Amino acid sequence: MAMERRTFLGAAAGIAAGGTAAPAIAQGAAARTLRVIPQANLTSLDPIWTTAVVTRNNAFLIYDQICATDNSGAVKPQMAEGWDVSQDQLTWTFRLRDGLMFHDGERVLAKDCVASIDRWRRRDPFMQVLWPNIAEVAAVDDRTFRFRLHRPTPLLLMALGQTQFPCFVMPERIAQTDAFQQIRDTVGSGPFRFLRDEWNPGQRAAWAKNERYVPRQEPVDGLAGGRVPRIDRVEWTIITDPATSANAIAQGEHDYWEYPLHDLLPMLRRNRNVVVEQRLTDGTYGVARFNTLQPPFNNPAIRRAVAMAIDQRDYLRAVAGDDPAGWGVCEGVFTCDTPLANEVGSDVLKVRNIDRARAALREAGYNNEKVVLIAPGDYPQINALSLMTADVLRRLGMNLELIAADWGTLVQRRTSREPVERGGWSIIHTTSSGQSLALPVFHLFLRANGNDAWFGWPNVPEVERLRAEWVEKGGDPAEGRRIGEALNREAMNAMYYVPLGYYWQPSAWRRNVTGMFRAPATVFWNIGKS
Repeated sequence: MAMERRTFLGAAAGIAAGGTAAPAIAQGAAARTLRVIPQANLTSLDPIWTTAVVTRNNAFLIYDQICATDNSGAVKPQMAEGWDVSQDQLTWTFRLRDGLMFHDGERVLAKDCVASIDRWRRRDPFMQVLWPNIAEVAAVDDRTFRFRLHRPTPLLLMALGQTQFPCFVMPERIAQTDAFQQIRDTVGSGPFRFLRDEWNPGQRAAWAKNERYVPRQEPVDGLAGGRVPRIDRVEWTIITDPATSANAIAQGEHDYWEYPLHDLLPMLRRNRNVVVEQRLTDGTYGVARFNTLQPPFNNPAIRRAVAMAIDQRDYLRAVAGDDPAGWGVCEGVFTCDTPLANEVGSDVLKVRNIDRARAALREAGYNNEKVVLIAPGDYPQINALSLMTADVLRRLGMNLELIAADWGTLVQRRTSREPVERGGWSIIHTTSSGQSLALPVFHLFLRANGNDAWFGWPNVPEVERLRAEWVEKGGDPAEGRRIGEALNREAMNAMYYVPLGYYWQPSAWRRNVTGMFRAPATVFWNIGKS
């Protein structure tokens, strides 16, 4: 498989050449446009309907947040001028700052924030846990809205400012759309406007500077601070072939490549006009996700048997190469080297033996049911994870149907709860930042509340009970650790997803791109071109 993944390298021999000038076309416009090769195709514009990171990156361009998290993990005001908490901690009052305008020229009002919070909380795993504590969210006047709580909820601010599933503010008329229905209207109040007439899914997307945007008057820090649009246009071009992408960066035809293939990094680094750096602040964690509603993976014993055959090191080498400095094994559900990281109950991931897994599969009663695995060919990193699992399933003797699709198709199809014979699926793969997996409240893959859980829809009441207990007691480090270990044990026993370890994902950009900064997500504010 590693050889198969590297067959294109000969075609990329010119990447390291340094002195080639950019084509002499529309140089003035090019200097005001950031030309990006994104991680994947943009097929959905609604960051509430889907958790696809490419959709969230689009949302960071066009929407703003009430508050946001800096690189130290502190939650700072963003659209909010600030907030007050009553002495009994049962009333939180937020006041919006001056100058907030939607792209259509309408003022941002408190009622827009209230409607946006209401739509977002119906899908956000973190806010779902906190919501029983909340009596009401209501507008007080045009610039002020208020949370009234049944009991003190100090985690409220962390939920509002999180990175994993941000609370983006939309106009009330849009935010009133059912949270399980995709929105089509992309009016926001963020630093860029989405150019819908130029959107061609599978090929390109574009955004224009929002001339009405008034940034905060403070330096950018992670996702907090001044979100200054320093470029007139941002253009995404979908290029599915990594060698073509690398040449586009090397030749100056594009300015920024979000997720370059690891095989090509040495050649990119040799090009004196290209910078290759780790821009994301966290490692990227891979997962294999089972559909627990449909056979055969509605049987936990079959899920555990597959996990017994998996060796994270094979997966990580397939994505990031043989240098162990580029990746790390992490055989638990929480981000490695964080307070809750543990491997209690993770023995199943340490078996790493096909023969033992095959025997366990027979004992579990596998009866040759079809397994549909969807692999996104246009997303090399997730595709590599998918192909590794396909190889494991074949070696286990499972009845595998491997479907090659683009990432956008996978994002749409993973919403299906139907049997595989009617367009459903059995197993998919995705990735997440380490920051998003550090705590139970916003750990998307850990949530196990049935129909309201992430795709795969696991129903494990004990996991949900422990998550709620962590909200109550997690402020005590010893209690938080105890609950974290119990959660790891329960998740490993139910095995509704398999952690696949983490790798470091650098980005690449032309040296004339200025203002680059580190953040837990790919954002394009404060970036210009010289």
